[in-house]
Amino acid sequence: MSYKFSAIVEKEGKWYVALCPELDVASQGETVEEALENLKEAVKLYMETASPEEIQSGLSTPPLVTTLEVSV
Repeated sequence: MSYKFSAIVEKEGKWYVALCPELDVASQGETVEEALENLKEAVKLYMETASPEEIQSGLSTPPLVTTLEVSV
């Protein structure tokens, strides 16, 4: 079975940190590609041990990604 999740990647120092917000799973790598591959592996491992309810909860609440403007 195949699932589709979101991935957010940010640079932190010399590392790229990748987060799957639906499952609250994160990983890192020295490149964006490595961070995403490591995140895929971390999500697979999570799904092997998570209950069906935990997985379904992540699938039913997709993140809202938007922009905001702040005046200082």
